[in-house]
Amino acid sequence: MPTFDRRAVVDAARDVFWQHGYAETGIAELEDATGLTRSSLYNAFGSKRGLFDAVLAGYLDDVVRTRLRPLGGGDPGALEAYVEQMRAAIAADSSRARLGCLLLNAGASPLASDDDDIRALVSGYAAEMRAAIRSAVADRRPDLSPDAVDALAGVCASLVVAALTLARADRDAAVATLASVPTTLESWR
Repeated sequence: MPTFDRRAVVDAARDVFWQHGYAETGIAELEDATGLTRSSLYNAFGSKRGLFDAVLAGYLDDVVRTRLRPLGGGDPGALEAYVEQMRAAIAADSSRARLGCLLLNAGASPLASDDDDIRALVSGYAAEMRAAIRSAVADRRPDLSPDAVDALAGVCASLVVAALTLARADRDAAVATLASVPTTLESWR
């Protein structure tokens, strides 16, 4: 029976994986970050990959789904609030926002090209985000046809993905990309 807080270990490992990526993260870095020995990490998670999978699952539940949840609640301003929160974090140059999205980073890594599980996880995340944004667009623009809502939601989701991808390399471009979402929502016909 483990004598450590599994969630705290996953959170500590998340910061290391988020900063360095899966391939570039060494076991010694994970030991330092978590305070556990290699054998304890392997005992609890099976492997470095098992720990990474736990990190991605936790990130999806704790970070992504928490932020997406309000988008389906019927609030016509939910999408603008979601985008503004993200824009403000990136503009403030917070350490986590500067790292972009952990799931998108994993999807763009060499690991994803050879790993069906990573590709499925990232694809599922993208589908969840598109569905949440579609719901928010429908709430915000009830004047649009379902096809127009789908198209506008696709554009808005693409802008969010672009900004989260750019956040790591070009903060100003990421901020500008997110700032274009409200205008896009308003001007779409």
